[in-house]
Amino acid sequence: MPNSAASAADPASPSSGLLADIDRTRASALAQDVLQPIHTERTLLGGEILPFTVRWISSIERKHAAREKAAGQRDSRVNPFLPPEPALTVGPLGQTHLAVLNKFPVIDCHLLVITRSYQAQTAPLTQADFAALARVIGPLGGLGFYNGGTTAGASQHHKHLQWIPTVAGETSLRAYADRLRLQAQQSGARTLRELPFRHVFVSLATVDWTLPDAAGAHLQQLFAAACAALELPPNANPMPPYNLLLDRDWLMVVPRRHEHWQDISVNALGFAGSLFVRRPAQIEQIRAVGPLALLAAVGEAA
Repeated sequence: MPNSAASAADPASPSSGLLADIDRTRASALAQDVLQPIHTERTLLGGEILPFTVRWISSIERKHAAREKAAGQRDSRVNPFLPPEPALTVGPLGQTHLAVLNKFPVIDCHLLVITRSYQAQTAPLTQADFAALARVIGPLGGLGFYNGGTTAGASQHHKHLQWIPTVAGETSLRAYADRLRLQAQQSGARTLRELPFRHVFVSLATVDWTLPDAAGAHLQQLFAAACAALELPPNANPMPPYNLLLDRDWLMVVPRRHEHWQDISVNALGFAGSLFVRRPAQIEQIRAVGPLALLAAVGEAA
């Protein structure tokens, strides 16, 4: 696990002021005990298509206790992003969004890309949303993702995209990319028949990440194309539940039916090979059914 954004960034990434801002904010928030990382133990589950990391969140009770304490001190309807905690705020991402550290990160340098004014998590993704995320992925690489509503694993109702750094052997779309490159098709929506849940991939080879506003417009168009292939209305308000994942090379959209498999919550990172459990016994439940079958159960069967 990286100890800084600089060590976590894609080795090919150019130097970025965002790196320094993330590292400075993270160090300060840790020193103030505002940033409260969730320490985990990991189990690797092999797979022919996608390797899975199952994390046992050993300090989950501390997270729950902190939430309960906060709830006791303030109205539960208070929006934690209006405003975000100053100690966790990295800085602006254009005029409409802010980069904020996840207060309870399981993965180091986990960023939230939040709207400055309130928008619902079920609202359509806009050009500005994608441009803000491009301002992170462009210089830093990594994996962006979005949980479209509670059913898709969202824990807050205020619109927030998310980003985690690339770490060798960790959560990413790279396992899919190797298979997608073998396909003769060069454009349009693609699927992998080996996956037992409905999904679509779209290549991002035509996106110019050095121009975030233009990239945002292009990404919104490609997202709409992915939604059309899945018969999801990209401008519906509210949107049906779905997960979005993207890196510099690929965009993936997955419709959702359920938040949980049994009592295990699944968000977008599940579809990139990262699952989270509260108890070690749940790891054996996942092993028994198979991670892909779990994803098919919370998604829509292919």
